[in-house]
Amino acid sequence: MHDSTAGYAGIDWATDAHAVCVVDDHGRVIVEFEVAHTADGLGDLCRRIERAGARRAAIERPDGPVVDALLAAGLEVVVVASRSVKALRERYGTSGNKSDRSDAYVLADALRTDGHRWRSLEPDSPATVTLRTHVRARKDLVETRVAVANQLRAHLRIVFPGAVGVFRDLDSPISLRFLERFPSATRAAWLSEKRLGAWLRANGYCGRKSPADLHARLVAAPAGIDGDEGDARGAITLAYVTVLKTLRAQIDELNTRLDELLDAHPDAAIFRSLPRCATIRAATLLAEIGDCRARFPDAEALSCLAGVAPSTRASGRHRAVTFRFSSDKKLRDALCDFAGDSWRGNVWAEQRYRQLRASGKTHPHAERILARSWAHIIWRCWTDRMPYDEAKHTALQRLICEAA
Repeated sequence: MHDSTAGYAGIDWATDAHAVCVVDDHGRVIVEFEVAHTADGLGDLCRRIERAGARRAAIERPDGPVVDALLAAGLEVVVVASRSVKALRERYGTSGNKSDRSDAYVLADALRTDGHRWRSLEPDSPATVTLRTHVRARKDLVETRVAVANQLRAHLRIVFPGAVGVFRDLDSPISLRFLERFPSATRAAWLSEKRLGAWLRANGYCGRKSPADLHARLVAAPAGIDGDEGDARGAITLAYVTVLKTLRAQIDELNTRLDELLDAHPDAAIFRSLPRCATIRAATLLAEIGDCRARFPDAEALSCLAGVAPSTRASGRHRAVTFRFSSDKKLRDALCDFAGDSWRGNVWAEQRYRQLRASGKTHPHAERILARSWAHIIWRCWTDRMPYDEAKHTALQRLICEAA
């Protein structure tokens, strides 16, 4: 806690430079300055904040070199959401004007007046931070892969429609090898059923569809563009294929690395024990929940931050229960992804999900309700540092006894 003579720092983070303001207990500016986003600049930022008598600093983002420097200097960091800063500006004027310098003051003064309501940032362990960066990098690469695959699909529908429906996934290894060998309708016209069968055997095709079926799909599809123009556009096909092969290789590399990082993490057993929670899903849940137990004093705190607890608004006779828009989107995605698949591996979750769907809930709504229930279970396991045990899941055991 701060004393009555403490200063309060506000930092408006930017890419190249950071505006800083420190105010006293009465809201008067003690010092204002700007530092460059360099090692020397960040060191100077911490020293000048400390000289001004501040022990707490408000900033809009929870990570990065600025936050790391502040924590390393022994300063408390309070994270204020950007939407909150936007609302706080109205305290100091209704014109809507914004500048880095004024935002730094808003952050500092809001910390002075409302800092007792805000928890100081509790950093996760380095192992969790490293795991989180890998999880999010993998997710970004997967989203990029999907986007590039969609671009390739749109391209092929014009120049080589037959290739779109040959294999189940356009960006699967066998599909990419096929497009690498036959990038245009002209090149694929050489294929007969026998030649296609020989190519499939040589490339280790799983045999889900027979060569006759696959060849029939090629023949039945629209002709596309053939001749010299078709071959010329085949270069575009090869460009997309090269990008997709690179993305798949890097995603596979990150998958291997995530397996190693998760196995080395002390909380791995907790998240691996959850139903249908293999490496990627377990790593994602752990990365987004973190390992700092002080962040979530109770299960409802986890539910609310994840956006799976509804938001209630009441005024007079009016009462509305609505979707919680203000949340950690990455945490919500991780928890809902797990809950949405958990019913396939857990009897209690299956019954709960089917009850919700039967009552008229949409799949996303039922998923969020189930995620809230799972949040309470996960929080208890996480807090006690114990893996999930079906034998101790009271609701599940009651359901099993009723069915016996």
